[in-house]
Amino acid sequence: MTSIYNFKRIAPVPESTDFLDIVLSKTQRKTPTVIHPGYKITRIRQFYMRKVKFTQETFDEKLRQILEEFPVLDNVHPFYADLMNVLYDKDHYKLALGQINTAKHLIDAVGKDYLRLLKFGDSLYRCKQLKRAALGRMATIMKRQKDSLSYLEQVRQHLARLPSIDPNTRTLIVCGYPNVGKSSFMNKVTRADVDVQPYAFTTKSLFVGHMDYKYLRWQVIDTPGILDHPLEERNTIEMQSITALAHLRAAVLFFVDLSEQCGYSIQDQMSLFASIKPLFANKPTLLVISKTDVCTLDAVRPEERQLVESACDSNVEMSQLSSYLDTGVIETRNLACDKLLLQRVEMKLKGNKVNSVLNKLNVAQPGRRDTVERPACIPTAVLERRSRQDAAMADGDDRPVLERDLEATNGGAGVYNIDLKKRYLLASDEWRHDVIPEIMNGKNVADFIDPDIEEKLAELEREEERLAAEGLYDSAEESEDEEERRIRDVARRIRQRKQVIANESRVKDVNRATLTNKQKAAASAPEDFVNHLQQLGLDPEAAASTAQRIGRKRGRSESRDPAVLLARSSSLAARAVSTQRDRSTMGLKNARQKTVSDKKKLVSQRQMNLMARAGESDRKIGMKMPKHLVTGKRSIGTNDRR
Repeated sequence: MTSIYNFKRIAPVPESTDFLDIVLSKTQRKTPTVIHPGYKITRIRQFYMRKVKFTQETFDEKLRQILEEFPVLDNVHPFYADLMNVLYDKDHYKLALGQINTAKHLIDAVGKDYLRLLKFGDSLYRCKQLKRAALGRMATIMKRQKDSLSYLEQVRQHLARLPSIDPNTRTLIVCGYPNVGKSSFMNKVTRADVDVQPYAFTTKSLFVGHMDYKYLRWQVIDTPGILDHPLEERNTIEMQSITALAHLRAAVLFFVDLSEQCGYSIQDQMSLFASIKPLFANKPTLLVISKTDVCTLDAVRPEERQLVESACDSNVEMSQLSSYLDTGVIETRNLACDKLLLQRVEMKLKGNKVNSVLNKLNVAQPGRRDTVERPACIPTAVLERRSRQDAAMADGDDRPVLERDLEATNGGAGVYNIDLKKRYLLASDEWRHDVIPEIMNGKNVADFIDPDIEEKLAELEREEERLAAEGLYDSAEESEDEEERRIRDVARRIRQRKQVIANESRVKDVNRATLTNKQKAAASAPEDFVNHLQQLGLDPEAAASTAQRIGRKRGRSESRDPAVLLARSSSLAARAVSTQRDRSTMGLKNARQKTVSDKKKLVSQRQMNLMARAGESDRKIGMKMPKHLVTGKRSIGTNDRR
């Protein structure tokens, strides 16, 4: 069981209508939405079963989350159990969670029943109606939980505003009548900022502040004011204080206002102390006299003083403070913390765990190894300082002035600046605060710190002059050796060769078609090709112009030899003639194949007609046809086609 309960992690509880929208929209998004009557009935059943199952699981998940996040009163610390009983009514809280749990079981039962019915659905319409009925019954169950969900959401919001109180840590509880100075004390000793007003019941709930004492973390709880009347008549605000006093292991600080500015007499305050004193059993208790700046214990009447002093015994100590003047606040805090620490140590020593811890500890006491005396070695400077301190204390001074005292008297932190020069070790103490100049008589003071600076500077200048005379700083170009020149020459020839290869590859036409020997011969003889073009009725000059235009498109130079252009045009024309010839040859071949195919079809049709006639005549005379003629599986030979 954890000691700190973080109620802020509880998720918001939606209303019943919002709950339904969340679950049904998630079902619509996470499951398939398209089904057709033509599908198999098994697929249709699976489609609607999946929707019902997913909706039931989503309801179960959401409701289980609510049941798990809200605290169970039987499993939490008694302080939180009683506090929730005071704030929300334990019976009502348990009833709401029980109804949510019952709704979860009912929805699970509805889902199982309709899944069993969907397995026997015989059509899409019937499966759809079963799905609608299942989701409708689940929605009806959730709508009935409207009041329970609204109540749990209000409880969640109030739990999230409760302070995080650790029931097992070191705690100080401040209690008493309203307006007696409890919140002012808490603001002084902790970092809390509790509202302080000059009227009663300013604090209406528990407030928690934290502080550090002896390197330990402490929590201080400011409780609402308590009135002196029976327990049954106390309201919710007062019962929060009673719950904290009853269940938390802490030191109790009961505040009493002797000035009666709170509106209640001293007799009433001491009567309240006597009535709730049974709650202080086994707890360190302090009777704190507050507002001593207005009225002290010596200023009250003797019978009232006797009444206050009679409340103190072996378990109750008295302390006085004034939050307005800041007197006695820290002393009261330290006294309460020390009493609580002492009690916690005593309780641990009485337990069973202390033996297992003490068995692991061993305190070694060193013994003398010989008779030689070895006194402590104290430095002379420390002894002199001690003697000066003793002399100052003898003169009436309690202790020497420290840097902390100087800081406090000279403006405090952020204003006082420590003097770092007052402990300089110089030939004369008067030189400690002298300002060291940077320039004196036109010279840099830092240059004279080193007595040998001039000799070192002269030696450095002579070395620089020697290096300059040797030519170290000359910017002459470095001479190349024979091997380097050879490498550069080889690299230059490689680059030139690469450029030549690239130019040759650009000149070649990588996309031209392969020509036959006859076409190559025609292309190599321009005069014969011109005659050939004239015989075909083509213009040779048009072919030459076409070749020039193609060359310009490819980035070729227009200033070429006419013979080259004519050869180029002859090559293109030969390629065109070859392509046309190939097309004509392919056309003749396709025509022959079509003719043969038509002939085959005609022969097959005639053969089938003959077989049909022969079969009909055979039926008339009672003869059977051969099996291969009936099935048509035997191929027709060459003689048959003839």
